[in-house]
Amino acid sequence: MKKTPTIALIGNPNSGKSSLFNQLTGLRQKVGNFPSVTIEKKSGTWLLDSKTESIVIDLPGLYSLYPKSLDERVVIDILANPAHENYPDVVVMVADASNLKRNLLLFTQVADLGLPVVLALNMLDVARDKHLQVNAVKLAMKLGVPVVRINARVGEGLDNLKQAVVQTLERPVITTLNQKYFFNPADQFPELINDVKRTNQLSNNYLALHYVQQHDIFSFLNTEKRVAFDQLIEKYDFKESGFQAAETMHRYAVIDGLVKDSVKAADDFLVKPLWTKRLDAILLHPFWGYAVFLMVLLTIFQAVFTLATYPMDLIDAGVSALNDWLKQQLPSGALTDLLTDGLIAGIGGVVIFIPQIAFLFFLVALLEESGYMARVMVIMDKLMRKFGLNGKSVVPLISGVACAVPAIMSARSIGNRKERLLTILVTPLMSCSARLPIFTILIALVVPATPVLGFFTLQGLTLMGLYLLGLVSALLSAWVIKGMVKNTERGYFVMEMPTYKTPRWYHVGLSVWDSVKSFVTEAGKIIVAISIILWVLASYGPGDTIARAEETVQKSNPALEGTTLDNAVAAYKLEHSYAGHFGKFIEPAIAPLGYDWKIGIALLASFAAREVFVGTMSTIYSIGSAADDDNGTIKARMRAEINPKTGEPMYTPALAFSLLIFYVFAMMCMSTIAVVYRETHGWKWPLIQLAYMTALAYGLAFVTYQLLK
Repeated sequence: MKKTPTIALIGNPNSGKSSLFNQLTGLRQKVGNFPSVTIEKKSGTWLLDSKTESIVIDLPGLYSLYPKSLDERVVIDILANPAHENYPDVVVMVADASNLKRNLLLFTQVADLGLPVVLALNMLDVARDKHLQVNAVKLAMKLGVPVVRINARVGEGLDNLKQAVVQTLERPVITTLNQKYFFNPADQFPELINDVKRTNQLSNNYLALHYVQQHDIFSFLNTEKRVAFDQLIEKYDFKESGFQAAETMHRYAVIDGLVKDSVKAADDFLVKPLWTKRLDAILLHPFWGYAVFLMVLLTIFQAVFTLATYPMDLIDAGVSALNDWLKQQLPSGALTDLLTDGLIAGIGGVVIFIPQIAFLFFLVALLEESGYMARVMVIMDKLMRKFGLNGKSVVPLISGVACAVPAIMSARSIGNRKERLLTILVTPLMSCSARLPIFTILIALVVPATPVLGFFTLQGLTLMGLYLLGLVSALLSAWVIKGMVKNTERGYFVMEMPTYKTPRWYHVGLSVWDSVKSFVTEAGKIIVAISIILWVLASYGPGDTIARAEETVQKSNPALEGTTLDNAVAAYKLEHSYAGHFGKFIEPAIAPLGYDWKIGIALLASFAAREVFVGTMSTIYSIGSAADDDNGTIKARMRAEINPKTGEPMYTPALAFSLLIFYVFAMMCMSTIAVVYRETHGWKWPLIQLAYMTALAYGLAFVTYQLLK
């Protein structure tokens, strides 16, 4: 056994492959990209014994080695190239025991490539619910590979799986049915297969067939090699059309015999109704399915407000108290101000929203774990097609609630180019977690927590309305843009419907931890960095204006004294600082939206990332007010802000909703622009996306403010 063996997990979508990956690797995971492509790769370490660590790679789910999407191509690109750095020493094929016939199709293809395989039978509990009995011993004898019974949800059978993998690593015996191929292409095309094997130093017949049929998608082949394969196809008059279907039919004929011998169904299986079917009759209903989905969304967004309020208030008050204590303990000066009004105020703008993000992703993880999210994708398919999208577009759109960057990358699963491009262009309209801090603090300022229908409140309804506005806008934008993109392919939607399950709390916890960690580390470092830069810009200005601020204020208002004088001096310094000059410069452009120069500073800062807005406002209002005022928290300072022109509170419903609408539509995320550029291979579509979203944001925010003021 080599020092660090590579174990590849492969399987159909919803077979439990990712659940097994989480069980094997736990917190020893990392996310990156596969070499030379931008497809996300999840890998981790698995201890095979006290001295041996292995690298486990979770390959994208697929039904066959003939890929239909970009992420599926990664699998055959790795398995067909022994020189690939992720080429596995052992493949663990995770199979849904309740649907063994379909899962074994992929298994026979992988086995025919000559790779050492361990078959992990998962979801045996689901098979039992369907009154199916799988004889793993008989199946292992028929297939000639180790077959292990596991339950990836709860971690059962992992020791047996480990033992099978270790034995396969030590003695990688490659066997298939009766020591033969499940499907041998040399039986039909002996001369072509032998020529390919000879000219490419291959020893496997089925691998040679894939070189013939899929050489155009292999990243490790150069143009010269591809041309040579085209010439071989022409030389031997190889007809690709219909060949894949014939191969699949041949494999299923073999698999039928295997399943018949190894799987037994109870006689009363068809008579007994399954509660899953009864529940699906409601959740997939053309009316009740949407009604239940809307109620689920409303419950989620209400819970985000109700459950997160208490820890958020504690964090907000704690950060304010820490700031006040530090200002009392430390000597006054620039370094103390930088620490309190710059660094800690910026950190407070990050930490305060951890409870809301944790609750949101906790509830979303429950939906995914239970199997309900797949039902949402199915009922949305018919709706999506009316707007030029595909049922698979629901995955990126729902993922966009977390973050647009991985959501856009997940659009690679959409095989149709037009539908994939439309999905990429409209996904940023879905309100991501970066918008959540902005939404919740502005809603809390102007929307009362008036109860509606008992548990629900106006605040929860407003938050759900903003998310639904993003979804409706995404669909309408796709409908408008679809005329700009030519369609040369036919779209399709295939969704494996999982059974309903009790959520695995360990996996739910991992999902919440990853989401919070991502927000704190990725968004947090941006917010803190910009907060420090902003403090510098807001604390210094041209000439000696800042140094003479108190003298200037006292000359114009001799009666001011104490806290009132301190507040006036702080406000004067901010207005005449470098940041104040930037805000004043753009104020004429944003005044029609109801924004002043302070909000203008936050808008400029948040063009790097939306979530910077709240941290920026926290820094601005920390600098723009006296240290010993009674409005220590972010929310309190924003509520106490006065409009100097009207003498009334700055954050009126008109201004707050104008900002809310602006941030629903604004494309303010450099990472998203970068990933769209990478996915579309040029600047054309990112610039179109930036232009139309900015126009929507400004125009609709203008209309909102003018109507409500």
